[in-house]
Amino acid sequence: MSDTDTVNAPAESNNPPLAPWLQTQLESLLVQRGHAWLLSGPSGLGQFELALALARAWLCEEATPQGACGHCGSCHAVDVHTHADLCMLMPETLSLALGWPLDEKTQDELDAKKRKPSKEIKVDAAREAVSFTQFTRSRGTTKVVLVFPAERMNNVTANTLLKTLEEPPGAVKFILATDAAHQLLPTIRSRCLGHTMVWPDFELALGWLQQETRQAGEGGGAPKKAAPAPKPADLQTLLVAAGGRPADALAWAQESPPGESAQHWQALPKAMARGDVSALSDWAPAQAVDALQKLCHDVLAVRVGAAPRFFNAADLSAAAGKAGAGLYALASWSRELAAIARTVEHPYNPGLMLESLVSRARLALNAK
Repeated sequence: MSDTDTVNAPAESNNPPLAPWLQTQLESLLVQRGHAWLLSGPSGLGQFELALALARAWLCEEATPQGACGHCGSCHAVDVHTHADLCMLMPETLSLALGWPLDEKTQDELDAKKRKPSKEIKVDAAREAVSFTQFTRSRGTTKVVLVFPAERMNNVTANTLLKTLEEPPGAVKFILATDAAHQLLPTIRSRCLGHTMVWPDFELALGWLQQETRQAGEGGGAPKKAAPAPKPADLQTLLVAAGGRPADALAWAQESPPGESAQHWQALPKAMARGDVSALSDWAPAQAVDALQKLCHDVLAVRVGAAPRFFNAADLSAAAGKAGAGLYALASWSRELAAIARTVEHPYNPGLMLESLVSRARLALNAK
């Protein structure tokens, strides 16, 4: 997969700097020993970014206590996704989305449209990773296997890795990153050193979000086409909507203008109360279910006298009315959404599914 002759020359890294709370965690992990780490925590806290930064530092030819140097041949090879001593074990859908190469056989099958890319980490890929650990290193002193998201391994795939994870040959290191550690086999968890992702302070996360979106706008090409800087209030709305998870908020701000996204989010409760399907028409079913779960949570919270977490209280009251939705109806809706979330990635008809979700939301929000 790698042509080492093309990556020996030093090059400037195009890898963006880590968020400050991730940099602190990276420096802490680098001074600790262990051949297998499990990075766990809720989604949107930067598990993948931290895992890749840790792998880059382990493989770097001129690493410092702060991490990889960013300009050696090894760092460049990681940046261009061709490092021979780095194995990325991910679902095929995610590898394609992030630009990491697949093995030749898999790529040929997908190119010929013999099948669709897998959303799980396949057992064949795990076997390739085991074989990878047994080959001689191409450069440096170690090899790294990065598994993300680790919960996408089924039992067969996880058991294929188990023996190698426990006793890796030579100087091989593993990084498993997940936002659902409870779904991993206990035998996998027991063979890794655990690291719980740090939840950043809200103001720190908001400042980082403002900086990232501002830099993205400035780098958008010609000055006349540069996007205006997003308003802090809009970014705050998105960060609150993401539950304080900065990576999720940044991804949202990059998908569409933050001002439009914030306005759309604020109008969502009222739109669901009147059964407006168009409010979810641009979202995938998984995104829609996540948004409705947040709405259900906050309406329930307000109904029992607690503070909302994802929405403004005024927006919720406009949707549920003065009397508020019935507790029984909201609890039933919450259970239904939890059940739907477990199978939302199945290939249902998205349009019909969104219509059903909105219809159910309208009933729950207007029940007494």
